[in-house]
This record gives sequence, structure tokens and C-alpha cells, in this order.
Amino acid sequence: MSVNLLPGMSQPEAEESVQVPEINIEDGLTQIRNFSFDDFITDVAHRLVSFAINLAIAIAVFYIGKFVIKRIYRVIATILVRRRVDGSLCTFILSFVKIVMYFILIVTVIGILGIETSSFLALFASAGVAIGMALSGTLQNFAGGVLILLLKPYKVGDYIEAQGYAGTVREIQIFHTIITTYDNKAIIIPNGGLSTSSINNWSREKYRRVGWEVAISYGDSVEKAREAILALFTNDPRILHPSNPEDEIDENDPHTITVRGINVDHLPQSPKPGFWRRLFGNREKVKAAFAKWEENRTAQLLSLQPQVVKDPTVTVDALADSSVNLKVRAWVHTADYWTVFYDYNELIYRELPNSGVSFPFPQLDVHINPSDNTKPQ
Repeated sequence: MSVNLLPGMSQPEAEESVQVPEINIEDGLTQIRNFSFDDFITDVAHRLVSFAINLAIAIAVFYIGKFVIKRIYRVIATILVRRRVDGSLCTFILSFVKIVMYFILIVTVIGILGIETSSFLALFASAGVAIGMALSGTLQNFAGGVLILLLKPYKVGDYIEAQGYAGTVREIQIFHTIITTYDNKAIIIPNGGLSTSSINNWSREKYRRVGWEVAISYGDSVEKAREAILALFTNDPRILHPSNPEDEIDENDPHTITVRGINVDHLPQSPKPGFWRRLFGNREKVKAAFAKWEENRTAQLLSLQPQVVKDPTVTVDALADSSVNLKVRAWVHTADYWTVFYDYNELIYRELPNSGVSFPFPQLDVHINPSDNTKPQ
């Protein structure tokens, strides 16, 4: 065997620095000849027994883990039902949790059997990174759908305005929301943008205020115009009159109040029973306790805040160039908003002149001096 010498290195030093293991073929053959059949059987039996024990442990772990997964699945399902989480979100969360727990269980069983799991984990991790980079926009829409289903800024049937579109929500899916416009066009909006942008929900509140701007001529009586317009509202059951006891206005409805500057520290705190007691205790007692707490909290909110709904009003809004502009306001149920708005546009135009009030229009008065007989040369 030849050894290349480095500059300044002698032959003995080179032999000491390079140690090459010597392979003795004869010793290996001797060990093979001395390995008897009984030793072979013993080694195989030992390996089989070890594998059988690991297999039994793996089977036991699999069934125990399966039982635990079912219990966890039921506990999570119970929590979601008690929290009144949306059905679509419940199905997604339960499926996701179940898949993750079974994946962990299978990896654990494979490790017990003696199979190296690091390669599996590395493979799944790299695949997850690649899929995440390729589907970044889709995952954003997915996360937005989860947030929408969880926080509920709108629900199916609400009339919303977002992303430059307005319509009634028909479906809320994981990746997008489908709305239908008044001319029956289906608009599909990705949930990613909806979860991070402003949404105008026209149907969220129970009551809405309708407003009209009515222009009358200078010299007409504002008081006559006010009386005539308020008289139109008197016998219409769609117009709310909180001062009238005959009108059905739910004073206990939290939609009739505005929440401004409430110090939540002075509100009743939520009861906090133990975790396991909440899960496996008497469901009816727990439900009754939380319902009572919610009722007390709502009652205090109502006692702290004034009502929003008011009687119809007619006020002078502006003194324009050719008219006196009146601002007319009335409160209605949200479902009656547009019908009331368009009906009274026509009704005010038809009935107000009968009260001696006229509608002005832009005009220009030209005055000519008759004494000026100067003619151009």
C-alpha cells in the first residue's frame, strides 16, 4: 500500500498518521463456521418475540388512542354545540381535529413498531410548506371563512354591502361567500377580503331610521308643512311611535339601544364552574345559570343606555338658494325600510300641496329698467 507523503513529512510519520483497518477474511469465515443452527434459531426467536411484543403494544396503543380520540371528539362537539357555533364551522373543526389526532396516533404506532418516523415527519413537513406556498391565497380565504363563521359579522339572509357589491347573503362557504343582488345576479366574494375589510350589514339591527329631504318655497309655512307630513305618519302601522303605548316596541331588545362608554367592570361577571363539571355535570343547571347571567347582563345594559327609536320629526335642515329644505326622519322595522322610503316619496309629493305648501324649482328673475333707453351705437 503506497502512502503519499506531504512536504516535510517522513515515512514513519506518514505511517503513524494514516491508520488503515486490516480486514481479516479468515477470522470472518471462522465466525461463520462456528455460528451453529441453534444460535440462528435462538436469534430468530428472540427477534420474533421482540417484534410480537412491540406489535401487541402497538395494537393496544392504537385501540386505546382510538378510544381517547372518540372521547375528545365528543367533548369538542359538546363544547361547540353549547357555544352555538355555526354548523359549517362545527363540521370543519371536528373533521380537522379528528384528522390531526389520527395522524399523531398512526405516527406513534409506527414508532412503536421500530420504523423510523423522522423521514415521514420530514416528508409531511416539506409537503406542507410546498402546499402552503402554492395555495397562499386560498389559505387566506380559508382562514377568512373560519373567522366569518366564528365571529358572524353577517349571516345567511342578511343584506350586506362589501367589496363594491351589495346583495342578500345566500351561502357562506369556507372559501367564499355568495350574495344575490336585486336583479338576481350571483356574486361570489372571497372570504379573505371580507374578513379584513369593512362590511355594511343593513339587516343586523332590528330598527332603522328613514330620512327624506323635502324642499318648500320661501314664504310657505314650515309649521303647516310639518303638521301635514306628521299627519301622514299617524295612521301608518309601519312607522314606529315610541311615545304611543299602542305601538309594539320591544324595550328589552338590545337592538333598540346604543352602547357607548359602558364600564364592563360594573357588569355582573360570568359564573365560572370547573372545567370537568361544565362538561360532564348537569347540563340543564349549567344552561340555566348561563341564561340567568345573560339576562341580568342585558338588563343592566338596557338600564344604562337610552333608547334609539324616537317619534317622527320634521326639522329645518338648510336655507338653500331657492328653497327651505326640511329634514324628515322616522323609525321603522328594518324589513319595511325600502317600502316606506319609496311609498312616502310619492305620498309627500301628492299630499303636501293640498296643505298650501308648494315645491320650488330653480329660477332666475331678470329685472329691466324701463327708463333706460340707451341704444348701442
